[in-house]
Amino acid sequence: MTLSLHSPLKIGNHALAHRVVMAPLTRMRASEPGAAPHALNAQYYAQRASRGGLIIAEATQISWQGKGYPRTPGIHTEEQVSGWKTVVNAIHQKGGIVFLQLWHVGRISHSSHHPDGSLPVSASAVRPAGETFAAGFKRMPYETPRALLTGEIPSIIEQYDRAAALALEAGFNGVELHAANGYLIDQFLQDGTNHRTDQYGGSIENRARLLLDVTDRLIARLGPARVGVRMSPFGSVNDMRDSDPLSINRFAIEALSDRGIAYLHLIEPRVNAGLREDPNIDAPPSVASLFRPSFAGPLIVSGGFTKATAEAGIRAGTADAIAFGRAFIANPDLPYRMAVDAPLNPYDRPTFYGGAEKGYTDYPALQVEQGAA
Repeated sequence: MTLSLHSPLKIGNHALAHRVVMAPLTRMRASEPGAAPHALNAQYYAQRASRGGLIIAEATQISWQGKGYPRTPGIHTEEQVSGWKTVVNAIHQKGGIVFLQLWHVGRISHSSHHPDGSLPVSASAVRPAGETFAAGFKRMPYETPRALLTGEIPSIIEQYDRAAALALEAGFNGVELHAANGYLIDQFLQDGTNHRTDQYGGSIENRARLLLDVTDRLIARLGPARVGVRMSPFGSVNDMRDSDPLSINRFAIEALSDRGIAYLHLIEPRVNAGLREDPNIDAPPSVASLFRPSFAGPLIVSGGFTKATAEAGIRAGTADAIAFGRAFIANPDLPYRMAVDAPLNPYDRPTFYGGAEKGYTDYPALQVEQGAA
């Protein structure tokens, strides 16, 4: 049988009706100061939910220390859990499945986001180039982070564990560990940011330790069928680099495969995850093709796909599902539009981050019969 975007697929314990996945999309529209989801967020996600469709909810910080941008949601207070319950219920009422992406940004933060004004933390005290969104959407240079002490790392793992427990309380079907795009887990993986000499630095095995320790804790909490991991091999977003990206990523991906997680989510690096316009010309043509032999479970791939390239990847077997970002922002009924070859709404880039309804819940859907999507 020839597979397509609208072939069924099992992810963990869930039978997906199609393979058009909504990628985790930071939109910076949570409440302030509580960093909690609210009614507008529930409306946004409900618009994009489809029966048997998988949504990976936006990156969500596991603590105040893990916050890196204004108005991003958290999953570490009861107010946040209550807000997420409203979102999850709205998705489930449409028959959708939803995993929550767990996020600690590490050095890609700013002291203004932390209630105690403390510096960002990372694997090592390596300052990223460029500027970030500080509190109030103010553009500020990155600060030099503080290297985490070895004795502090168990508390970071505990933060992920507690966030997973709270995600379960909020009703999520599972969690996705954010180990991509130069955030904390990625900062430990790559030797451009990890100069440590303890058991979390140096060798490939040591640099992958935090990723695998956190994954093991999430599996112990939720079971492997409720845990996915997102990675960005060869990615350069957020000023990242490694001297041997093939080896570190192959080791990590094979170790994740051995753990039988629900899925691996890879970002194709040549489009820089949609975060920068300039292509990453040093990256391989396809990390999905490169690492497909290393992972035995379902493989979700994202990064600049069209319907045609997505269908080609599914047919070739280099991906089991495709996650769409900007197309899902502008097309709340994207799975249906792709099923009937309908044209897509263009996206409005200036409204991606921050704001209210404009560019968030006001994109039109096609008039379809109830349940058709």
